[in-house]
Amino acid sequence: MDTCSAASTFLTDSLELELGIEWCKPPCFSCAFDNRGAGKHFSGESYLSTGALKRLILNLDPLPTNFEEDTVEIFGIQWVTETALVNSSRVLFHLFRQQLYNLETLLQASCDFGKISTLHCKADDIRQQCVTFLHYVKVFIFRYLKVQNAESHVPVHPYEDLEAQLPSMLVDELHGLLLYVGHLSELRSINPGAYENQNQIKLFPPSWHLLHLHLDIHWLVLEILQMLGEKLKQVVYGHQFMNLAGDNLTNVSLFEEHCENLLFDLIYLSLNRYDKVRPSEALMSHHCPCPCFKELWVLLIHLLDHRSKRSLSESFWNWLNKLLKALFETSSDQRRPSMPVIQPRDPLGFSWWIITHVASFYQFDRHGAPDETRQMESNWSFVEELLKKSVNVQDGILEEQLRMYLHCCLTLCDFWEPNIAVVTILWEYYSKNLNSSFGTSWHPFKGLTNIIKSPLCMLEMVKTCCCDKQDYNLYKSRSSYTIFLCILAKVVKKAMKNNGSHPWKQVKGRIYSKFHQKRMEELTEVGLQNFFNLFLLLAAVIDVEDVASHVLDLLNFLKPAFKTSSLIWKGQAAFLLMYTQKNLDSGALAEKFSVAFQEKAKEFLVSKNDGTGQRHTLWILLSIYIDGVQEVFETSHCLHASHEKLLNDGFSMLLRACQESELRTVLNFLQAVLARIRNMHQQLCRELQTENVDLSVQSSLKAKERHLAAVASALWTHFFSFLKSQRMSQTVPLPQLADLAADFTLLAMDMPSTAPSDVQPQPVLSMIQLFGWDDIIWPQVVARYLSHFLQNSMLCEALSQSGCASFQALTIRSWIRCILQMYIKNLYVSDDLFIDINSEQAVEKEYMEQLAELTRLLFKLSEVKNIFAKSQVECLPILEDPKKALIQFFEAVGVTYGNLQELSDKSAMVTKSLEYLGEILKYIKPYLGKKISSAGLQLTYSVMGILVKSWAQIFATSKAQRLLFRIIDCLLLPHLVLQQEKELPAPMLTAIQKSLPLFLQGMCVVCCQSQNPNAYLNQLLGNVTEQYIGRFLPASPQLLDLEQHPVLLALRSSATGAPKSQLKKCIVQVIRKSYLESKRSSFPPRLASILAFMLQLFREIDIDISEVELLLPGILKCLLLVSEFQVKRLATENLQYMVRACQAGSGGEAAARLTSVFRDFIQDYEATYDYQIYTILEAVAALDQQVVIHLISTLTQSLKDSERKWGFGRNIKQRKAYSKLLSHLGQVGQDEIQRLENDDI
Repeated sequence: MDTCSAASTFLTDSLELELGIEWCKPPCFSCAFDNRGAGKHFSGESYLSTGALKRLILNLDPLPTNFEEDTVEIFGIQWVTETALVNSSRVLFHLFRQQLYNLETLLQASCDFGKISTLHCKADDIRQQCVTFLHYVKVFIFRYLKVQNAESHVPVHPYEDLEAQLPSMLVDELHGLLLYVGHLSELRSINPGAYENQNQIKLFPPSWHLLHLHLDIHWLVLEILQMLGEKLKQVVYGHQFMNLAGDNLTNVSLFEEHCENLLFDLIYLSLNRYDKVRPSEALMSHHCPCPCFKELWVLLIHLLDHRSKRSLSESFWNWLNKLLKALFETSSDQRRPSMPVIQPRDPLGFSWWIITHVASFYQFDRHGAPDETRQMESNWSFVEELLKKSVNVQDGILEEQLRMYLHCCLTLCDFWEPNIAVVTILWEYYSKNLNSSFGTSWHPFKGLTNIIKSPLCMLEMVKTCCCDKQDYNLYKSRSSYTIFLCILAKVVKKAMKNNGSHPWKQVKGRIYSKFHQKRMEELTEVGLQNFFNLFLLLAAVIDVEDVASHVLDLLNFLKPAFKTSSLIWKGQAAFLLMYTQKNLDSGALAEKFSVAFQEKAKEFLVSKNDGTGQRHTLWILLSIYIDGVQEVFETSHCLHASHEKLLNDGFSMLLRACQESELRTVLNFLQAVLARIRNMHQQLCRELQTENVDLSVQSSLKAKERHLAAVASALWTHFFSFLKSQRMSQTVPLPQLADLAADFTLLAMDMPSTAPSDVQPQPVLSMIQLFGWDDIIWPQVVARYLSHFLQNSMLCEALSQSGCASFQALTIRSWIRCILQMYIKNLYVSDDLFIDINSEQAVEKEYMEQLAELTRLLFKLSEVKNIFAKSQVECLPILEDPKKALIQFFEAVGVTYGNLQELSDKSAMVTKSLEYLGEILKYIKPYLGKKISSAGLQLTYSVMGILVKSWAQIFATSKAQRLLFRIIDCLLLPHLVLQQEKELPAPMLTAIQKSLPLFLQGMCVVCCQSQNPNAYLNQLLGNVTEQYIGRFLPASPQLLDLEQHPVLLALRSSATGAPKSQLKKCIVQVIRKSYLESKRSSFPPRLASILAFMLQLFREIDIDISEVELLLPGILKCLLLVSEFQVKRLATENLQYMVRACQAGSGGEAAARLTSVFRDFIQDYEATYDYQIYTILEAVAALDQQVVIHLISTLTQSLKDSERKWGFGRNIKQRKAYSKLLSHLGQVGQDEIQRLENDDI
C-alpha cells in the first residue's frame, strides 16, 4: 500500500496505466502514522501523499489502477462496474447510509481492552466499504458518465435516459447524505486515544473511525461535485431539494453551501480549542485536533484557490474572511439558519490565531510536502482590518492581548510579501503611546528603562528585533512595542530587498513627521527609551549616519532636565557602537559625546569632596561613557579619527577625582584599550610586511598607522602621567598599577615615538627604571611588573640591545628587594594576628604566587644561570619558595667567588655582588622600626645571616667590608641593644637567636681572611658575642637549655681551623672581661648561668693553657668568695675541667703555667682566705697532686709570713688546716709536715 501510494505521488495517469499497478487501497484520512523524526506531516494513505489532490486539480483519473474489472464489490454485493451507479444509485446510497448507521451503533459498545480488537476490525471494515463506494462514484463520473446532448430529439435507450438523470440524482443524494451526517462540529468525540497491542499495532475505537469517516465524506463530496462540474461543464440541478433562497439546488450551490459549512465547522472546532489557549502559547498551540484536520485545511486551500483562478468561486481567503467577519456581528439576522450561533469571547484574538496558523498551511504543496520557496498567498486586506481593530484605543487594549496580536502579525510578515500599510497602522498607535511602558499585570516592569542596563543591551535588543527568525517565547520576553519593532524591521528589510530605497523613504517620512519639539518635550523616561529603541532599529536596518544625525537634532528639543539623563548617554553610546559595528567613522556624534564627557568629568572633579548625590549621578553618566567607549575599541576592526576624539582630557580630570571602586573601573577601561591598541598594531605590522600591495592599500595602511599613533599618544597624554604619580601610593590597586605599567612599557616598545618626552629617548628603559628598578616602588608592583617584563622575550631583547649592560643585575636586585619586603604590608596590621599563622600565610597568596613566578623567570636569566654553573651548586626545584631560592642564590654567589683564582675576576665579582645587593639595608629597615612584623624579622635575620656567612670571603675585601659593618651595626648592634636596661622586642630577640650562629660564623671567617686586618672588625665580633652571651643565658643554669645557646651553636657549627679558634678566643675573652674580672666580692647576678655556660663550652671544645690562664683566676675567686651552693658546684666542675685540660696539655709547660696561676692566687688571697684556699687546693690535689706539690714552698712561706705578721707564734689552727692539705700529697706532704713541726718560728 505504501509503495503504491509513494509511486502514485509522482506518476501521471498514463504512466500508471502502463506500469499495470495492481489495486491500491483508496486514499483516506488517517493519523495512525509515526511522525517522529522523519519529518512526515501526513499519512502515506492521505489524499495529499497519494496524489489524489493533484489528480483532482489536473482532472486526471482519480484511481487509475482500481475498478478496472467488469464487476466490483460494494457493500458485499457484486455490481457491474460500468452501470451500477446508473441503475442502482438510490440503492447504493441507501446501503451507504445503512453502513454509516451500523458504525454509529458500534459506539454504544464498551471499548475495553478485550473487545477493542474486534470493534476496531468491524469499524475499519465499515469505513473502508463506505470510502470505497465514494471513490467508485468519482471513478464512475470520470470514466463512464457520458455527457448527454439536451437538444437532441433522437429517441434514447432507457439506460441513456437513466444516465442523463444521474447528475441530478447525485446532487440530490449527496445533499441528502450531507443532511444525514450533519455538521462535523456536532460529533461527540473529536480525537479519542488509541490502544496498542503486543505487536505495537494501533487499535482505534469506533468513535475514531466514525470521525475520520465523516472527514472522508465531507471531503469526497467536494471532490465528487468538483469532478461533476469538470465533466459536464454545466450547472446540474437537483430534482428534490431547493436551496435556502427557494431556488433549485445545483451542483455549484451545493458545493458552495457545503464548503461554507465545512469551513464553519473547522472554525467552530478551532474556536473550542482557542478557549483553552493562553495568549503566551498562541503560536505554539495548534488549532487542529489531529493531522487529518490539518490535511483537510490544506485540501480546501488548494481546491478553493484552484477554483478561484478559473473564476468558479472565491479564493480560500475570501471564504475564510466572510466567516471570520461573522464572528464580530452581534446580530444574528445575517447568519444562515443552518449555522449554529457562535459567540466567541475574543473574536479578535481568535481571528489572529486562526489566520496565522492557516497561513502556515500554504507552505504545503499538492503532495503535502513543505516547500519554503512556494509563493504563499497573502490576506493583507483582512489583516489590516484586524490590525486597525486591534489598536483601536476606544475599545481599550490589554497589553497581553496586543502582544499576541502583534506576534501573529509578525509571523504573517514572515510568510507573506511586505506590506508598508501594516507598519503605518501600528506606528499611528505607538507614536501616540511612546510614553507607555507596555507592561503586563503579571510582569508590569518588562520593557522599562531599568531593564536596559547598558548600551550593549540596547544593541542586543535591536539585533534581536532584526533577526529573520523570532523565537516563540517573544510574547513573554518582549513588550508589544518591541514586537512592533520586529515587524518594522522585517517589513522594511523585505520591502527594500524587493523595491530598493523607496519603501524606506515612505517609512522615514511617516516616522520622522511624528517627532517635533513639542513631542520631544512630552517624552518621559520611558518614552525616551522607546524613542532610542526605534531609531536604533532604523539605524541598524537602514542608514546609521542619517538616523544618528536626525537623533542628535531631536535630542536638542528635550527638556533641560532630560539632557543629563543616563538614558541619553546610553543611547548615544549605543549609536557609537552601531557605527563601530558597521565600520564607520562616528564623526560628529563622537565629537559631541566626548565634549559632554569632558564637561561632566570636570564637574566630577569639582565635586570630589561633595557628600550629596550629585557625585553619584555624575558617575553614572561617566561610567556609561567609559563602558561605551571600551566596547567601541574592543569591537573596532580599524581606527578612525573619531577614536582619538573619544580619549580627551576628561580622563585626566576623572582619574584625579576617582575613589577606589571608581578608579578600578577607569583603569580596567585603560587596560582593555591598551590591549586592543597593541593587538591592532601587531595586525597592522603584519599587513605592512605583506609584499606586492597596491597603492590604495598602502594608503589605507598608512592612514591606519596614523590613527593608531594618535590614539596611543592620547593614552600617554591623558593616563600615563597619573599612573606615574601614583607609583608610591596605594590609591591605585597595586596589581592593576603593575599591569598598566607593563602595558605602557609594551606600548613604548611597539610605538616608541608616541611616548612623552619625559621618558625619551629610550622609553622602554625609562619605564623599567620607573616601575621595575626603583627602590621606592611597592614590591607588589615591582614583582608583578618584572614578571610581565621577563616573560616577554622581545622586550628583554630590546633592552639588551639598548646598551643597558647591567639590566640583569638591576633586575636581580629588585627581585631580592621583593622577597625581603614581602611582609611590608603586615606592618599595618596588628602583629597579634600573625601569632598562629605560618609566615607564608601572612603574605597575600596572590603576592606569593607572583614572587614564585618572578623567581622562575629570573632563574632563566643568563647571569643567574652562569652563577649556578660556575658554583656547581645544583639548582634544586624550590622555585615555588622564593625565600629558599634567594638563599640558594646567595650561596651560589659565595661559592662562585671562592672558586675564582684571578684577582681581576674576584674584584669584578665583588663589584657585581654589591650591585646585586644595592641599598639592602634600606629594604629591611621598615622591619626594624616601632611597628613589628614577626614574619618580617624572621625573614630579615635569616636571609641576612645566610648572606654574611655565604659571602664571608666577599665581605673580607676592602670594597665590601663597609657594608658588613653597616649590617652588623644595624641588625646585631642597634642602639636599643646597647641599652642593657631595655629588653629587646620578643620577635626581634627570637629572630636574632635563630640567625646569630650564621652571623658569628661569617664574621669569624671575615676576621681570619680580611685583606686588611681591622681592629674594628674584631671589636665588632667581641661586642656581638658579649651582647648575646648574656641575653640568651637561661634564668636557671640548666645545661640542656645551654646546648641551644646561639653562641655555642655558632662555635659548634664552625669549621675547624682559624675561624673556630677566632670565635673561641673571642668567647673566652668576653667571659673573662665581662663576667670574671669583677671587683672584690662583686659578681654578675647570673653567675651560676655563666658558669654553666663555661662548663658547656669546655665540654664542646678543647681548651689550652692560655685560655685556662684567662679563666682560672675568675673561677678560683668564685670558689673563694661566693658561698652559694650552685655557684660553688659549677665553679668546682669548671676547675676540674681546666685542671684535666692542663693534664692533657703539652708536658711540663702547661703544669708550670697552671702552677703559676695558683701561686698568684695564693699570694693574692692567702693572708685573708687561708682556710678557703687550702680547701680549694685539696680539690685540686685530688685531680693533680703535682700541681699542689709545686705550690708547697709558696704555701709554707705564706704560712710563716702570716705567723710573723701577727706575732703570736705558731698559728695552730692554720697549721692544722695546712697539714690536712699536705696529708693529701703523699710522702712529699708528710715530709713537709715533719719539717713544719721541727721548725721554730
